[in-house]
Amino acid sequence: MDSSVYQLFKLRFLSIFSLSKDAAHIYVGLLCFLAWVGLFKKSIRSLKSLIPVLLVSFVMEILDLRDDLVAFGHFRWHASLHDILNTLFFPTLIVVLLKYRLIRVENPEQGLDGP
Repeated sequence: MDSSVYQLFKLRFLSIFSLSKDAAHIYVGLLCFLAWVGLFKKSIRSLKSLIPVLLVSFVMEILDLRDDLVAFGHFRWHASLHDILNTLFFPTLIVVLLKYRLIRVENPEQGLDGP
């Protein structure tokens, strides 16, 4: 079986940075979330800030599911759900903690709290 370009890229990336697949999903989720909030000046407290993370996690899993079907002859739904939850966990935790003021961020210039 030949690996897809996506799988080859992912495996190369993981080996260069010595990351597990779970760690990579966590980092991708955080990077996507913080990039969205920072670059587009969105509120870190808004649940809408999780949409880009959700979309990225779905795209990654669609590619993984396709490769699973080729490699194993079936989808590995449990592994995909696990990866989606890993990708969303910390961004969701940050939003919930800030939205419901379970932690407080003092920011006189409004940056983290958004408009």
